[in-house]
Amino acid sequence: MVCEEELLIEKVCGLYEQISSLESLKPCKNVDMLFTQLVLTCIPPSPIDVTNLNKNVQEIRSHLIKLCGEAEGHLETHYSTLLGSYDNPLQNLHIFPYYSNYLKLGLLEFTILTQHCTHVPSKIAFVGSGPLPLTSIVLASNHLPSTTFHNYDMDPLANSNAMRLVSSHPDLSNRMVFHTTDILDVSNALKEYEVVYLAALVGMDKESKNRIIDHLAKHMNPGALLMLRSAHGARAFLYPVIEPCDLRGFEVLTVFHPTDEVINSVVIARKYPVPMHSLDQGLASKILPNKCSEIQAFNPLNHGNMIEEFAIEEQL
Repeated sequence: MVCEEELLIEKVCGLYEQISSLESLKPCKNVDMLFTQLVLTCIPPSPIDVTNLNKNVQEIRSHLIKLCGEAEGHLETHYSTLLGSYDNPLQNLHIFPYYSNYLKLGLLEFTILTQHCTHVPSKIAFVGSGPLPLTSIVLASNHLPSTTFHNYDMDPLANSNAMRLVSSHPDLSNRMVFHTTDILDVSNALKEYEVVYLAALVGMDKESKNRIIDHLAKHMNPGALLMLRSAHGARAFLYPVIEPCDLRGFEVLTVFHPTDEVINSVVIARKYPVPMHSLDQGLASKILPNKCSEIQAFNPLNHGNMIEEFAIEEQL
């Protein structure tokens, strides 16, 4: 097992060296090939715990996540621009190479959401929607046909590209709203949303990710749901990891780790109905770092082998 982990780390570090030496991360044959190799290396289920890596590999992992984020941004911009040239962009989403993954992830997240949402949400916020807001599009088109989606991104060009995709659609043009702003500058508006999605690459390091989560905990409505994306095993070389103890002010409800081609783990949490400062001093701050109180085998869509259920209320 140790030997397998060493081989995995060696291969990832070798790919990092090649990727970090590229002049550009914009889509091209060489870039696509290297990132495909990286993804195929990291996708198989692995017991590796990235928190136990040595300092040098930890730094490589941090840099690699940023490079993946940059490459993903270029890829989405490329395909958003291409799709925007079609008369009916939404009818051609299949040209995006990872569209099928978004369909699976959207169904998975909707299935988990329905287990914890007592009614159909009227307004959902997606933080970090980017130039190709496929999660919002898939959920709005396939699963939540009456919900309005408020998409937040700091990049005006990303929002401009995204708006072009839905502007000609008679339904989604009315249900997809775009805000060009830093979510840390949004306060009262966050109380309007029953569900808030946080994209995997919003907050590329632990400190900035936790700052955003703390901001959401402060301003979201009590009882509102927060849906996050994390990573597990070797997939944590591609995306940041969110631990339950990072979610101060939230009750962690479910953590699900897919083992198929859907890379991201899914985390759903509910904002506590009491002020955040009282949680910091109370029982919840002692319970959350324990990670979970109950683990159930649950696999509604054959995506993986584990969902962790957090039954904090029972402990309280």
